[in-house]
Amino acid sequence: MDDDLIELAKAAAAKSGRSFTRFVEDAVRHQLALEAHVDAHEEPDLLIFAGTGLLPGVDVDSNAALLSTMDEGG
Repeated sequence: MDDDLIELAKAAAAKSGRSFTRFVEDAVRHQLALEAHVDAHEEPDLLIFAGTGLLPGVDVDSNAALLSTMDEGG
């Protein structure tokens, strides 16, 4: 392991009141949980719309204009 990383981890462990070993164990558990969470997610089904593009007069560069158009049901 990189010496600088070890020193940072030791300082963080001391700051949190944990031993270096406990800090590393917690960090590894956290990373494994993150990876398991990411692996558990499937790609969402995307909605596909048919059509020829935007409605006339829709300004995609303006959130307010888009919201107004959607509110009007256009």
